[in-house]
Amino acid sequence: MIEGWLAIGALALAAFALAAFLLRLPREGLALFGAVLIFGLAGYAWQGSPGQPASPKPQQVQASTQGEAMVEGRAALFDRTRPPPDYLLTSDAFARRGRFGDAAGLLRKGLEENPEHVEGWLALGLALVGHADGFVTPAAVQAFGRAKALKPDNPGAEYFLGSAYLQSGEIVAARNVWAGLLANTPADAPWREGLEADVARLDDMIARAPMLQGQ
Repeated sequence: MIEGWLAIGALALAAFALAAFLLRLPREGLALFGAVLIFGLAGYAWQGSPGQPASPKPQQVQASTQGEAMVEGRAALFDRTRPPPDYLLTSDAFARRGRFGDAAGLLRKGLEENPEHVEGWLALGLALVGHADGFVTPAAVQAFGRAKALKPDNPGAEYFLGSAYLQSGEIVAARNVWAGLLANTPADAPWREGLEADVARLDDMIARAPMLQGQ
């Protein structure tokens, strides 16, 4: 129970750090993003508990909120001077409604014709995690890996992969992914300070939880 709440709290902190430091959202965007996080945590505390399935309606609302944050966070990493391809726009519409399986299906078809579309692979990794109820599947890892291979200087693949591991309760895996990203992050990168704080929080969490040590 305690470990579950720790993971949820850390995920919220990590998500806000992503918005504040990695994505560099404007003040208005941070206010909205923070409100979404607070609303989601409050709803979770009222409706359910870690490790227990929610009733269908709250679960649908939670998936929709998750999908909205997922799409907005990913899109902020990319230049929008040109509109994204139609298949990505349509899959994002499904993801915003929590229909991650439909989003992933569209992305797979779109990537068959656009195999070097970095944002498409990143979106697929996120959709697959969402479809698996927050668990990191081998297919999701592969999609994130393709995004990273196509654009090594974009931190999105590793950051979102670490966030997915954190959401699924795999604290050590999340820490290792983010530590690897940090090791390859330039000293002047705008997201470095926030990433260092995230890794430090996870190190502290692991140090306080004997069951996580040695994994």
